[in-house]
Amino acid sequence: MRRNMRPKMRQNTRPQAVHAARLVVSAALAALLALPAAGCKTTDGDITGSLGLARADPQPAAPRTEAGWRQQMAVWGPRYRANQGDARAAIAYADALRHIGQRAQAVAVLQTASIRNPHNKKVLGAYGRALADAGRLKEALDALTRAHTPDNPDWRILNAQGAVLDQMGRHRDAQRHYRAALNLMPNEPSVLSNLGLSYALEKRLKQAETVLRQAAAQPSAAPKVRQNLALVVGLEGRFAEAERIASADLPPKEAQANIAYLRKMLAKKNAFSAGKERPPYVPAPKAGT
Repeated sequence: MRRNMRPKMRQNTRPQAVHAARLVVSAALAALLALPAAGCKTTDGDITGSLGLARADPQPAAPRTEAGWRQQMAVWGPRYRANQGDARAAIAYADALRHIGQRAQAVAVLQTASIRNPHNKKVLGAYGRALADAGRLKEALDALTRAHTPDNPDWRILNAQGAVLDQMGRHRDAQRHYRAALNLMPNEPSVLSNLGLSYALEKRLKQAETVLRQAAAQPSAAPKVRQNLALVVGLEGRFAEAERIASADLPPKEAQANIAYLRKMLAKKNAFSAGKERPPYVPAPKAGT
């Protein structure tokens, strides 16, 4: 299978690869910075932690399994129902709901909390993230805009705004938000990775690769950042190098699963470039962490 794919990629001209970039990178952006190491159940970020809310959850870290998120839901759900104005409970409860797939309910919880806490920036930020997750982009952008002020900006909110703008097709606006976030938090790998994917969505693959390499070089970069880099390198036709990047720093089983995912994505690019497949439905990207 590997021998068959490499010649096919060499036959593609650069214009064909660039033509397919938007399709394949959009699929990657469907889980902005959330391409998991396959074989283990991971999450796409913790709203509570990413918005800087002091955590009162007795667990020291955010859950990373469905059972853990359900436990968090069981802890915070009753507290929220007892007082729907409790901002901390609302955010933690909605966070758990979102991670088990109950996005509409998470939006409803945070909508109520935002009405009762109209000036609470953390609630507004979480509400905006939940709306973006549910595909309600214009409402998400409005909530995120109200979640911080020019005199007190939050790089996490700017990053989330950029992700929403990218989903709306406003890539240059998104990139301005990412750069503003980087002014506040230089070399933050999650923002750099989002910026790199945004460039890729504009078919600027070389620029995307440069930024994603900078993101992957950061000590705090998560494995998913390297997977985004591997995807862009693969889109440029360097599949062997993409394989090496995708398998770095991972146990063999997870490395093989990530390479299989990469092959699947690039096979879609080849089929689309060759005219054998119409562009499939591209899932909506989520706001970055």
